[in-house]
Amino acid sequence: MATLKIVKFGDPMLRKISKPVSEINDRTQTLIDDMIETMREQDGVGLAGVQVGVLRRIFVVEVEEGKVYTFINPEILATSGEQDDPEGCLSNPGEYGMVRRPMYVTAKATGRDGKEFTVEAEGLFARAILHEYDHLEGRIYTDLQYREATEKDFRKKNK
Repeated sequence: MATLKIVKFGDPMLRKISKPVSEINDRTQTLIDDMIETMREQDGVGLAGVQVGVLRRIFVVEVEEGKVYTFINPEILATSGEQDDPEGCLSNPGEYGMVRRPMYVTAKATGRDGKEFTVEAEGLFARAILHEYDHLEGRIYTDLQYREATEKDFRKKNK
């Protein structure tokens, strides 16, 4: 496994729409492993392919230690409720903003095992899925930010 370089805010790559993953092969598995290692090393809860320079519809999320979800070619099926919380991004280290997102999300994707799955998520897990999904669509959290937040706000909420 290797730590990957994270694409930073201001890079036009982050505004591009990611393309579908056509095949889950050894290269895809290596990318997933490297993305997980990179996310953990940076103390993140999610990481999208585009954030490491791979313009493919893939992201990983780990909001509960040791429970990593890999989303390949994800779809958002439903959302409901709302939550207002501080949000950060590994592509914009040290910066945070208050973002309103749905409280609940139902998403469908293919896992790294090639099997399709559906997940219902709430709270931080829903926020992480939607944040990473936005990356695949060329959106970043600052597009939704309504005011700045501090690292203290972020750490307090996401303990």
